[in-house]
Amino acid sequence: MLAHYIDLIAKVVEIIGVLIMFFGLFFAFYRGIRLTNGFNHDTYVEIRQTVGKSILLGLEVLIAADIMATVVTEPTLRGVLVLGFIVLIRTFLSLSLQVELEGRFPWQKEKSPQGTQRVNQKLYNDNFDKSNSDLDP
Repeated sequence: MLAHYIDLIAKVVEIIGVLIMFFGLFFAFYRGIRLTNGFNHDTYVEIRQTVGKSILLGLEVLIAADIMATVVTEPTLRGVLVLGFIVLIRTFLSLSLQVELEGRFPWQKEKSPQGTQRVNQKLYNDNFDKSNSDLDP
């Protein structure tokens, strides 16, 4: 009886994942055109990033649904292999999309503007000190 409800919940979560991607596509077009006041290169970039983010979120929800489905399936070797393969493909797609959108892997540190600003300030100070030392007698 409990397995039936868990299976039903997993199906609902799968539907939610698909709906996130579906409505994310329409939201991306709406947002892209509204933010950029027309259709130009910036619109394309905005739409592409928003669609990518909605696909990422949808894939993560679908992976959660797959994990829920493992609770109620009989542990046959074929079932586990198929499910593992599906999760592997979805995880690879999520990783690829995230790298494409953010330009870095999730485990890489984000380049903070504050850290870059500190390095630039240090370089400026070092160069300023060197140029002033040439003026000293």
